[in-house]
Amino acid sequence: MRLATWNINGLRARLDFVGLWLAERRPDLVGLQELKLEDGQFPHEQFEQWGYRAFVHGQKSWNGVAVLQRIDGTSPSDPEISIGLPGQEEMGARLIRTRFDDIDFVTVYCPNGKHVGHEDFPRKLQWFEDLSEWLGGTLEADQDSATRLVICGDFNLCPGPRDTWSEELLQGGIFHTEEERSRFRSLLDLGLHDLYRVVEPEGTQFSWWDYRAGAFHQNHGLRIDFLLGAGSVADGVENVWTDRDYRKKKDGLTASDHAPVIADLA
Repeated sequence: MRLATWNINGLRARLDFVGLWLAERRPDLVGLQELKLEDGQFPHEQFEQWGYRAFVHGQKSWNGVAVLQRIDGTSPSDPEISIGLPGQEEMGARLIRTRFDDIDFVTVYCPNGKHVGHEDFPRKLQWFEDLSEWLGGTLEADQDSATRLVICGDFNLCPGPRDTWSEELLQGGIFHTEEERSRFRSLLDLGLHDLYRVVEPEGTQFSWWDYRAGAFHQNHGLRIDFLLGAGSVADGVENVWTDRDYRKKKDGLTASDHAPVIADLA
């Protein structure tokens, strides 16, 4: 099974680009973030032509998340779907959960926080606390289930020094604070595993690069996009990689400032 997460930074601007990627990589389940469109604007027919069903939680101009399921001409059963993080509705369309027969697949677009002195920063921290509480309840409810749980998305933080191009320059700033990192550790304490770190404990792959100042070409990036899995998922992970090739222009099409992150499971 191939799973992926990708902040596409506007689906309307990136639709053909996403189509190229789906055709080449053929993931089975994908979490998309930052759609920047309402549910009724989502191009379901186009994705169906590419062999995918989409489940969407959109929002006008901002945020928005979706799950893509590869169908390949089959008629899969409909998943259980829930949208939104309980208690955090005012923060927008940032979470969608799709539970299929054998996998519980959640994608999130976590708040950015802007900077540590901004009023959005404590809101970001509270959002993570509410996410931990919600996930804790989800894991407890499923503790006797064979269903595999994956939560993926743009978490807008760097868990540690290996996840940033310059810990020395950026430590203590947004994405690099102990407050953010402790909340990420709280997610792992629930029994989740950072799948990239399972296979690359000392790796330094990034997933986001600023459009400005040649950041991508200098590899001045951050690892802020993750696939997290409960124990049985981590046991079966074979490879996790950042698809840097799709951070580059393709056929004249402009890429997102995030690259897809892909995990292959046994």
